[in-house]
Amino acid sequence: MRIAAVASAFPDHYYPQAVLTAALEQFWGERLRSPGLLRRLHKNAQVDGRYLSLPIYAYPGLKTWGDANRAWMETAEKIGGEALCRAATKAGISAQDIDALFFVSVTGVSSPSIDAKLINRLKLNPHIRRVPIFGLGCVAGAAGISQAADYVRAYPDRIAALVSVELCSLTLQRDDVSMANLISSGLFGDGAAVVLVAGAERGLPGPQIVATRSVFYPDTERVMGWDISERGFQIVLAPEVPQVIREHLRVDADAFLAEHGLTRADIGCWVLHTGGPRVLEATQQALELDRDAVAASWDCLRRVGNLSSASVLVVLEDVMAHRVPPPGTWSVLAAMGPGFCSELVLMRW
Repeated sequence: MRIAAVASAFPDHYYPQAVLTAALEQFWGERLRSPGLLRRLHKNAQVDGRYLSLPIYAYPGLKTWGDANRAWMETAEKIGGEALCRAATKAGISAQDIDALFFVSVTGVSSPSIDAKLINRLKLNPHIRRVPIFGLGCVAGAAGISQAADYVRAYPDRIAALVSVELCSLTLQRDDVSMANLISSGLFGDGAAVVLVAGAERGLPGPQIVATRSVFYPDTERVMGWDISERGFQIVLAPEVPQVIREHLRVDADAFLAEHGLTRADIGCWVLHTGGPRVLEATQQALELDRDAVAASWDCLRRVGNLSSASVLVVLEDVMAHRVPPPGTWSVLAAMGPGFCSELVLMRW
């Protein structure tokens, strides 16, 4: 099993962080008791700018969850399709050659799901296997690779596509000025990414997927996720997230690697979910890595913010485009998300 290609796509509207901060000050108005706090939080996010699904002036016009979700469906189909076509081109295949389509998102809903809309939009194989997945949040990029790998392990002559679309700006809550929402408003952005996973018999180049591991942490539902109501998605983001990472990730990674006769010292390339500054710092501490070892994650965070499930895929795209390690290098791709849980993918270049 190999990762044959990774490609991303973004909406047309990009804004520097200072512009977004000023717009949110106006958006919340008198509800925001301390504009200075918002500015500090956004500066501390270490994000230069982010893509938005809509022009910045259009967000006050989203009066209901239905308004936001209709925008989500339109943008998700557009940029999801763009990313899928780009990935197919990179792999040197036709989009019609894809045998299975896994779709992950946690920022909107649609029935039929976006994967069905992509089949119509791109004229994909009508016999394609569809697997829409909702609710995994930030971990879904890594978990989706695991699911796609399982599929091509069973069908080694086939190709699976993982499509991740996260449009975090469309979940913004007008009445929520909690610390969690203020932090997330400076951190999360919009974007899509696609990974093509090819079975062994397809003979396509790319890093090999050697093994995967899922870990669930019982009784941690309130660490991260959404409270969903008639108003839409309200962020759940506990201050304990970095501590959970420090407590669990090293143990999980060491146990996973040991099963394959490896240690963290054998890993020459780390592909890690961007999270945010505190999440990345906690990940570095847990895995005993210096900043250079996760430079791709820091760079992607700075350029586009946290894209939830798409983030780790954008990091992987950056590594495959600009930081390819020497042949034979062991690599770990990892993300954590609602549940609370982690997903690890062992690869070899």
